[in-house]
Amino acid sequence: MTTNFVEELTWRGMLHDAMPGTEEHLLSGMQSAYVGIDPTADSLHIGHLVGVMMLRHFQLAGHKPYALIGGATGMIGDPSGKSTERNLLEEATLAHNQAAIKGQLSRFLDFNSGKDNSAVLVNNYDWMKDFSFLEFIRDVGKHITVNYMMAKDSVKKRLSAEAKEGMSFTEFTYQLVQGYDFLHLYREYNCTLQMGGSDQWGNITTGTELIRRIGGGKGFALTCPLITKADGTKFGKSEGGNIWLDSERTSPYKFYQYWLNTSDEDAEKYIKIFTFLPKDEIENLVKMHQEAPHLRVLQKRLADEVTVMVHSQEDLDNAVKASDILFGKSTSSDLKKLNEKTFLEVFEGVPQAEVTKEDIDNGLDMIAALAAKTGFLASNGEARRELKQNSISVNKEKVREDYIISSEDLINNKFVLLQRGKKNYFVLVIK
Repeated sequence: MTTNFVEELTWRGMLHDAMPGTEEHLLSGMQSAYVGIDPTADSLHIGHLVGVMMLRHFQLAGHKPYALIGGATGMIGDPSGKSTERNLLEEATLAHNQAAIKGQLSRFLDFNSGKDNSAVLVNNYDWMKDFSFLEFIRDVGKHITVNYMMAKDSVKKRLSAEAKEGMSFTEFTYQLVQGYDFLHLYREYNCTLQMGGSDQWGNITTGTELIRRIGGGKGFALTCPLITKADGTKFGKSEGGNIWLDSERTSPYKFYQYWLNTSDEDAEKYIKIFTFLPKDEIENLVKMHQEAPHLRVLQKRLADEVTVMVHSQEDLDNAVKASDILFGKSTSSDLKKLNEKTFLEVFEGVPQAEVTKEDIDNGLDMIAALAAKTGFLASNGEARRELKQNSISVNKEKVREDYIISSEDLINNKFVLLQRGKKNYFVLVIK
């Protein structure tokens, strides 16, 4: 039993364009579709998530999803949306990246249920590696004219007068290689639909053209909008670069923070695209948000849903606790549960000073911790005044002048958090 996939994408704002007849084709019974994923790293980043969500919705609608790892195309590099040619990857690196990506995709797609619509992972290197250059230009290249290829936006932009550098023959042939992937999947797996970002339309329709001319069949194309941010900055990037799905590359805390800091306008758009919440629930959340925007209901729910989906409930709980630390809702025991990486991320940019392990073992008095040994406060006198006014905390707990910092206070055996008032933090690093 299939449901209306195109209708689902439409209300979620995930449909940019579809070839005429696509919706009817999908309503006629279970069909197969694929999304290509570039294996240039051993992790997906959130820029890949839209394509993955499309595959998941496709499977939920009763259809069969194929995730295509571009082992061969990853060796070339897609010119779509790029102003320069990318670095090429070695075979061993690509194999490692593919295995890691399949692990991440397994959180979204059902590969193992044995049902007719179980997801399948394929790698175009498997069918491209034995293709000789002469065979390719004879069997595939002759069916597509240069005029047809030149008319594609991805080619036009790179050959225009404004482009800083031209386009290599390698990149020019990319659309033929991707088009052949579609033809191969059509022949081998009866895969009739390719999906991707709107910048992929040219490459996808080259595939439908090959299916028509060589395969004598009909292929369909469907694209989603490229995700943007209301302020014009690039979606999926932070100051530190890409927001990755791999917790080693982007910690769950930073991942959670990225979604939590979404603008109101973007949160309303993203909650439809990046969660599986039903329409009525989203409409209710939007209404609640509009009535009290300061409570950031949409951002919190979005961050919760995506963090659990990509990581886990435990990772979300820890990220929320870490986020609460800066807003005064946490205790010393919460601080001590943070791992070193998360602690340093929470207190990024906070003044630090080093003290020795010997200082801590001997007991560090508060005047030394605040002024004499660290310079956090301008003088011993100022440190005394602040302590008398009860405005100093060690690991979120208020202390007096007679408090001695010991090894009991260490977070991760390495840090002590000092605080003056509500917003002034200092970190002691034990060396």
